[in-house]
Amino acid sequence: MNKHEETTGPSDAQQVTLRGPAELADALPYLMGFHPNDSVVMVALHGGRGRFGGRLRLGIPPEPEEWAPVADQLARSLIAGSERHESRPDAIVVFLCQDPAEGETAPQTMERLRPLAQRLRTACGALDVPVLEALCISDGRYWSYCCPDDRCCPPEGSPLALPGTTVMAAAAAYAGVQVRGSLRDMEARLVPWDSAAAQEQERALDSAGAVLVSRILDADGRGEVARETLALARDLMERMGNAPPSGSAWTDGGDDVLIAPDEAAAVILGLQDRETRDRAAEWMEGTEAETALRLWRALARRCVGPYVEHAAAPLTLAGWVSWSTGDEAGARVALGLALRADPDYTFAQLLHQACNQGLDPETLRSCLRGERTLRERGGAAAPQKRGSGHRPERRTGARAPRTAAARRARRTTERSAPGAVVSRPGSSLSRGRARDTDRRLGQRGARSRD
Repeated sequence: MNKHEETTGPSDAQQVTLRGPAELADALPYLMGFHPNDSVVMVALHGGRGRFGGRLRLGIPPEPEEWAPVADQLARSLIAGSERHESRPDAIVVFLCQDPAEGETAPQTMERLRPLAQRLRTACGALDVPVLEALCISDGRYWSYCCPDDRCCPPEGSPLALPGTTVMAAAAAYAGVQVRGSLRDMEARLVPWDSAAAQEQERALDSAGAVLVSRILDADGRGEVARETLALARDLMERMGNAPPSGSAWTDGGDDVLIAPDEAAAVILGLQDRETRDRAAEWMEGTEAETALRLWRALARRCVGPYVEHAAAPLTLAGWVSWSTGDEAGARVALGLALRADPDYTFAQLLHQACNQGLDPETLRSCLRGERTLRERGGAAAPQKRGSGHRPERRTGARAPRTAAARRARRTTERSAPGAVVSRPGSSLSRGRARDTDRRLGQRGARSRD
């Protein structure tokens, strides 16, 4: 087909020629770093040879009436992001990845998703960027929505190539690139518990919230809670670092048993303060990053029941550490889940946008290093009191507990783009951190808006 240079797959100096839908379908896991499932993936192409550029992934909206606005948003986001980072795309490739529902065949899945593919093609075309290819991948087969020739694209679909047998697989193996399972597998390490232990953790969050919320909302108490939160997080990281490996579950189940419910609750609630979260983001390099990532994953799994929105903070920190240490695939997954937990979480929005655009995390790393150095030299008191150096929050006040019905209604209105990043002209990571908000100060406490 065209010659592509993939920045997150084989090395930048190596170019891989992909010819036709079969090799494009095989290349998708190497572009993303995992096998996407239940996903819309859009990849920008640049130049006459179709070099791969920015990419964007979103869970397929379950309701067809959501497809048109979501398609418009995705097209605008990918094109605008590409323009800011590099240049306007010359074309786009679309992938729709979904296994058949119960009682459905793969060809039926392909036909059910055909209107979504057409919406995406129309949305991109309306912005004068053509969709070069649109593929459906389902149950080990692929279909092209753009090719009308049954001889090369039969109605029953074509089987995907055997793993490790294509040119992209060979190039990836040569470059040391690995595909780490499916998106579903990666998300499973970050989603809240649904076991009996979840009830004990929810009670611990209730108890901690009753004590901590009022302290966080107090100017003096907020600094004390921040120091306690960071000290406890440090202790948990040290505990994890000193724990002997315990098999394949070392970084998940093994870490879970190292953290008591009350300890997890205290850190989760403390991280809802944005200044505390920003201090925790400084643990982003070396062995510090390794244990911090394990802690943020473990805390995300503890955001159970009505506290699911609290997961936005540890998930964003997990995404940031993953991106900072070179794991772009893991970063996209964690940040996508953070935005699913809270679509308005500004820090996650901006990090996800920057990661998808292929920006260098060193800019933010340098900023965080500078803040740490300044603080250690006594040039800044930390954390600051509310209003001492940041914008005031727009609204602070008591909030009644949200009922299950209300939470379902909110999710219904937001799921048209779970995890999508809305591009904001002129936005930057530094401004995003300054205006991000601590909005989940306990399920039964106050709520402050960005």
